[in-house]
Amino acid sequence: MKKLIAFTITICTFIHLYSQNTYAFFGSFNRDKNTEGIYVYQLDMMSGNLSKVTTFTGILNPSFLTLSPDGKYVFACTESKTTNGGSVSSFEFNPENKSLTFINKQKSGGENPVYLAVHKNSKWLVNGNYTEGSVSVYPILENGKIQPYVQNFQYTEGSIDQGRQDRSHIHSTVFSPNFDYLFLPDLGADKIRTYRFENEKNQPLQEAETPFTKTTLGSGPRHFTFHPNGKFAYCIEEMGGAVSAYSYENGKLNNLQRINTHSEKYKDDFESSDVHISPDGKFLYASNRGSENNIAIFSIQQDGKLKTVGYQSTKGKHPRVFGLDPTGKFLIATNAGSGDVVVFKRNPETGLLKKVDKKINIKSVSCVQIKEY
Repeated sequence: MKKLIAFTITICTFIHLYSQNTYAFFGSFNRDKNTEGIYVYQLDMMSGNLSKVTTFTGILNPSFLTLSPDGKYVFACTESKTTNGGSVSSFEFNPENKSLTFINKQKSGGENPVYLAVHKNSKWLVNGNYTEGSVSVYPILENGKIQPYVQNFQYTEGSIDQGRQDRSHIHSTVFSPNFDYLFLPDLGADKIRTYRFENEKNQPLQEAETPFTKTTLGSGPRHFTFHPNGKFAYCIEEMGGAVSAYSYENGKLNNLQRINTHSEKYKDDFESSDVHISPDGKFLYASNRGSENNIAIFSIQQDGKLKTVGYQSTKGKHPRVFGLDPTGKFLIATNAGSGDVVVFKRNPETGLLKKVDKKINIKSVSCVQIKEY
């Protein structure tokens, strides 16, 4: 009987993997809106192979993408270091006819937009502007159209590195597990800023009891993620080459640990970038650019602290952003410097990664989002 049950589970899993439609969405620094900027590929959940579905031309430097919870809408921020030059755009993705259709765009409210997040109710979009150091909040209509921003907060203070931290640099906008708080790692100020998010209000960002969490001076907090259990949070620090682990409760972060993302042979000039946790909550992955070009792998302990497992080369240069598919079977790395995408199969027991199939070439590829339909 046990063998029959195990066999049935195996068959059901196989059918699920074979029949599902999983898509990977890639942004790029295309530098020219007359060339392809957004790319959509289908991910084969058996082999890990990527096959091109569609692309979009007519958008400049869509450096970061995010999707609505149902995957119907794709949002892109277009980087520009000119005053009032940046924007956030909306697209509709139809998996049946495999099309990506432009809806509209709005001004970013600051120079160099770099990160977007959508509320779980699909009614709000939040954008972080890096160069000018600001955050903008937009209502989203039911048809995916972005309305003009209703809030725009500008920050000015910097930190100890005058070359990199002369002023605020918001590098990501991340909702808490319950979507009642918003966290903003500020690379320029060495702070993780915090707001309450009251989604029923016309202006949802409200002052939090703890408005920010200080990070190590000169660390440059960049990207941020929560553990699936909602009890822990992790921030990768671009300039410090480390990940800080926190316990989390009701909008408050308490530091548990700070651990290097780099091996001992690298002493300075860190360019740590992105951070994600496997869906099973057992492993954390962090990307290093610069001279390292790898993914640091950590096991997550019961108390939320990290233990180094190893490092995996991304087989390219400048892995700016990477992503895990919803099942946790594959990790996809985007190498912006070498202009290629590499898929790795993840060992769920050890956390280690193994390259699958050939690279996909996408010039100046900057980010990836993966969604199962």
